[in-house]
Amino acid sequence: MTDQAPFDAAKRSPNPRRVFVLGATGTIGQATVRALIARGHAVVCFVRPQSRGAERLDRAALRFGETTDPVSLSRDGFRGERFDAVVSCMASRTGAPKDAWSVDYEGNINALKAAKDAGAAQFVLLSAICVQKPSLAFQQAKIAFERKLIASGLDYSIVRPTAFFKSLSGQVERVKSGKRFVVFGDGRRTACKPISDGDLASYLADCLDDPAMRSRVLPIGGPGPAITPREQGERLFALAGREPRFAEVPIALLDVIVWTLAAFGTLFPPLKEKAELARVGRYYATESMLVLDPETGRYSADATPSTGTDTLFDSYAQLVAGEAAVDLGAHKVF
Repeated sequence: MTDQAPFDAAKRSPNPRRVFVLGATGTIGQATVRALIARGHAVVCFVRPQSRGAERLDRAALRFGETTDPVSLSRDGFRGERFDAVVSCMASRTGAPKDAWSVDYEGNINALKAAKDAGAAQFVLLSAICVQKPSLAFQQAKIAFERKLIASGLDYSIVRPTAFFKSLSGQVERVKSGKRFVVFGDGRRTACKPISDGDLASYLADCLDDPAMRSRVLPIGGPGPAITPREQGERLFALAGREPRFAEVPIALLDVIVWTLAAFGTLFPPLKEKAELARVGRYYATESMLVLDPETGRYSADATPSTGTDTLFDSYAQLVAGEAAVDLGAHKVF
């Protein structure tokens, strides 16, 4: 897949540094570690014991402990040593309130304090473009840490990417097997500018060297125009050599699910978390992953910057042809 392409050796850093990375075992974290190493930085990754994906970080120094435990982070991670920069790709896995505040907020707060103690002058944060309208627990946790980072006194870069290829690849096998492509409403209500792991990782690594990317909130998408879910499905069917067939799920059905889970959650606490996950699903079904104009309340593809060369449809072509595979993990919905 294009996400695994080698990084441009010509982009080596003019000032290689010692970089501490959190969230390195996720697909974007792994790509970011590769990008940093390709630029000549000395990378130390702090990961949980037996983390899936740690074996792919063979060119980085690995240290093991609990990222949400400040004692472990200091003792097992930073070890009283000096670092020049911290790059955090940490994100809660589910978006559930407890997990979000533990990881997206407290985990990064711990990292920020440890970064200062280690003499780091720079902090690069992987956030998300959806925090522009922070109505969900994980968005509120992310935006709360963004504010802390901005006020920290460190040089910061807060990167807010649009949709990832992985999150938009969950229906490839459905289409290949002849099933309908599921959309919410008519599939034209939302749009995004998808970005690959490799292009996003390169952008994150650039933050360390480019002064124009410091002390800024940086929304970023991939190359090309914004794409609706309907267009994603149409291209998948074309690549698979099949006639387009869609299953249109009414937005009102999502509202019923959210309301029902929330109502029963007052009696059965485990359903509260499921209600929040349903809200997450509804959010992504109704909101575009593009820059939001705060004055008009409208999303703008033109105002959403682009980077890189990898396109979602090239990735789809490789998946349909069996030339690549994607581990959907928590992104496997359909």
